[in-house]
Amino acid sequence: MTSQSLPKTGRLVGVDYGTVRIGLAITDPSQTIASPLEIYNRRNERLDQEFFLNLVGSEQVAGFVVGLPVHLSGDASRLSDASVEFGKWLTEVTRVPVTWFDERFTSSMASEIFQEVKRTKAQRKKLLDKLAAQILLKNYLESDRENPPPVVGLE
Repeated sequence: MTSQSLPKTGRLVGVDYGTVRIGLAITDPSQTIASPLEIYNRRNERLDQEFFLNLVGSEQVAGFVVGLPVHLSGDASRLSDASVEFGKWLTEVTRVPVTWFDERFTSSMASEIFQEVKRTKAQRKKLLDKLAAQILLKNYLESDRENPPPVVGLE
């Protein structure tokens, strides 16, 4: 399986994949603005499938951008394979195209932003994944989507 081209119009969902929590962000239909959506706490495969099918239907999702955690060198990280497998599962379940995008620095950028916000550490942690998904999606929208770099684990 390779990373799929996503439609140029329609809502895209950015996915900051985690084994416990998944941060989600969404674009407007013209794919101009990326906004934080929610944090989904994973439960089990059946409930996860139900959640993502409902999300696709209620938000009219045209594609998913799944964050690919890689090292600074660009090499695969411990979570790269899990992120790739999750994206494959997501497209099988929803029949919506998925692409992967380098998520280096998204969590650190989100943390820096939250350092300035007057919230408790626990409150910041709850919002971090959602903001990281928004940054990932914004970076994807600003990237050269016509000539994406190869995705680690999908070569």
